[in-house]
Amino acid sequence: MRLKSEIFISALMRRVFAAGDFAAIERKGAEEAGAIFIRQRLRDGRENLFGPAPQSFAEDDEIRSERRFEQRLKEATALQVDSLLDKERRFDEDLWVVELETESVDDLFTLVA
Repeated sequence: MRLKSEIFISALMRRVFAAGDFAAIERKGAEEAGAIFIRQRLRDGRENLFGPAPQSFAEDDEIRSERRFEQRLKEATALQVDSLLDKERRFDEDLWVVELETESVDDLFTLVA
């Protein structure tokens, strides 16, 4: 069984704050199962965007229950990130957007290649 989106985001934000960085909810989606997008703002003004990884990356039920992410944009402008998120919102109005101000997302969530 997968954690509710709201609980996953709450835990993610606590880990970010514990590391001395900043996190905020930019857009609140469906509490139970809304898709989660993570917007990482870097100090130089560039951004990375992470979104839900396709289920094809999961080999078994245990892995499917874990939230996994793929990098959608790397070192993009805020305008590029906003544009992609607008497209995603038109497809899924219940999505979440979490903004992180941190230089590294290592150990914050699972990335797939």
